[in-house]
Amino acid sequence: MEPLLDAAERLGREELQALQLERLRSSLRHAYAKVAHYRAAFDKAGLHPDDCRSLGDLARFPFTTKADLRENYPFGMFAVPQEDVRRIHASSGTTGRPTVVGYTESDLSMWADMVARSIRAAGGRPGHKVHVAYGYGLFTGGLGAHYGAERLGCTVIPASGGMTARQVQLIQDFRPEIIMLTPSYMLTLLDEFERQGVDPHSTSLKVGIFGAEPWTQEMRREIEGRFAIDAVDIYGLSEVIGPGVAQECVETKDGLHIWEDHFYPEVVDPLTGEVLPDGEEGELVLTSLTKEAMPVIRYRTRDLTRLLPGTARNFRRMERITGRSDDLVILRGVNLFPTQVEEIVLRTPALAPHFQLLLTREGRMDRLTVRAEARADATADARTAAARTVTAAVKDGIGVSVDVEVVDPGTLERSVGKFKRIVDRRPK
Repeated sequence: MEPLLDAAERLGREELQALQLERLRSSLRHAYAKVAHYRAAFDKAGLHPDDCRSLGDLARFPFTTKADLRENYPFGMFAVPQEDVRRIHASSGTTGRPTVVGYTESDLSMWADMVARSIRAAGGRPGHKVHVAYGYGLFTGGLGAHYGAERLGCTVIPASGGMTARQVQLIQDFRPEIIMLTPSYMLTLLDEFERQGVDPHSTSLKVGIFGAEPWTQEMRREIEGRFAIDAVDIYGLSEVIGPGVAQECVETKDGLHIWEDHFYPEVVDPLTGEVLPDGEEGELVLTSLTKEAMPVIRYRTRDLTRLLPGTARNFRRMERITGRSDDLVILRGVNLFPTQVEEIVLRTPALAPHFQLLLTREGRMDRLTVRAEARADATADARTAAARTVTAAVKDGIGVSVDVEVVDPGTLERSVGKFKRIVDRRPK
């Protein structure tokens, strides 16, 4: 499919960098003048927005963390009067106070533009029907996808999450070309199609846009093979704007192009905070360039990736997220991410793509059990062989010993949103 590019997507690198610097200096001044937290942080570092004379100077400014947002709960990070805020979103707050974000009318318009650009890069076009199965509400996924699809000129089916059997019926009846949801919920939908005796290949769907959780190339192959669609990645986070910060282009599927005209990326060493050169893996840090209600300066996402040159677009790419630093399991001194186990499970023929990691402790020793569902046609011998295969592959590829339990199909809880891969039952 021939890509359709807007004016910003056609900018050369020098033109883009000039625009970034202009917008960066404006964003720093806005944050310093209007947000007490940023004024105090910049002053403590002995910096003023005018000290940013080049894009590289941004590295001198302090980071923003999720803890900063929680300490300023609920509206302490807002840079505009309350009457100028048109919408509020928030994280789930499962580990404490939720992180709250606000949007002006201009912010909402920019966000819709970025999601529209993302859907277009994924292959969506005006007139397509978009089935949105992200959750609606305080979570940014549902409404972010919804308004972006409408901005592109698509017809939105606001299904939200849950009522999986009904979603299968709606997809059959309304015949959408595009579906937007988490990859783990897509697997749940696939299981429901097959439970109802409906061939997933028979649907009208052409493109799946998946985000909100890390997923692997093996997961892409699983979904594309069972559903006959193009599966592409979308990236965003509430603290920065929501979905639409970066998007994988359907013609290349080689990582996510960051919409650098609105979000400036850096990758840093997670331990030292030192900025790493493009191509080296570290933690993604994002700075908003055009947000009004809640600018974010050097926000530490905890997502691990690396920056690469553009391919389908001039904007730089970020490699598919390999994991989050806060999802890291350190087991007997070895670092392990759920995505590493996912790759192994998905290439084991007898296993379905549903698994969880169960952490327990025996005496002073942590133990990790991989609980993976068998495919419906797997024999007892195939299950036993699959458990041995996963055990050996984790040991050989990651360097740590784990237990593997192959359970019956349908045993593990199904996801209607972000799936909880790690179940920690160790004593506090």
